[in-house]
Amino acid sequence: MTIFLILSVFRNLAWSHQAAYSANPQAFADAHKNSPLTARNPRNHVLGIIGLGQIGYMIAQKAYAAFGMKIAYHDLFRKSAEQESRVGATYYKDLESLLADADCVVVATPFAGKTLLTLERFRQFKKGARFINIARGSLVDEEALVQVLDEGHLAAAGLDVHANEPYVHPRLVKHPRVMAMSHNAGGTVDTHIGFERLAMENIEGFLLKGKALTPVNAHLLKSKSSL
Repeated sequence: MTIFLILSVFRNLAWSHQAAYSANPQAFADAHKNSPLTARNPRNHVLGIIGLGQIGYMIAQKAYAAFGMKIAYHDLFRKSAEQESRVGATYYKDLESLLADADCVVVATPFAGKTLLTLERFRQFKKGARFINIARGSLVDEEALVQVLDEGHLAAAGLDVHANEPYVHPRLVKHPRVMAMSHNAGGTVDTHIGFERLAMENIEGFLLKGKALTPVNAHLLKSKSSL
């Protein structure tokens, strides 16, 4: 889903899609003529990922290999040099610097109880940058997002999640530079089979060998064992 949204925000697919579905010849002609004027290819652009956990790292791998994007990331826990090298990733200790450098920002971090992307934060983005949220809608001030899109500070947005699901912000969903989805990033039969298999493998690994395969709190367990 994130790879699709990256293509969408760089190639103005929301504009093209809305124009075609309108069945309006003028809208179609306008999108056909004018959307390429601001469309870009992802290659050699900086993809800034907020939260380089399992999902964030998978996004980095695909964007790096398929699109030739330059990977940058911000996370509380830095990846090893080997992991960074595999995707050509650059670590940013502070979020503000990442936002200023990235051509496209992807949010892939859990919700920690407060809005992360406020109007102030959106103002820190590079002018003309793209924005994608596949994490949680509550991480984003949607009114602020509408404002920076209307002002032209952000070029486009791709949203799989929304702050008040199942309701979608009416101005965002109608915006010609917003590709909005229905929180379906993990919504395939194959994905759910994988969830079930991984859960059982973790349970089996812990019960039979005393070690889970993918513990989400491994960093906490390591820090406690070193006390």
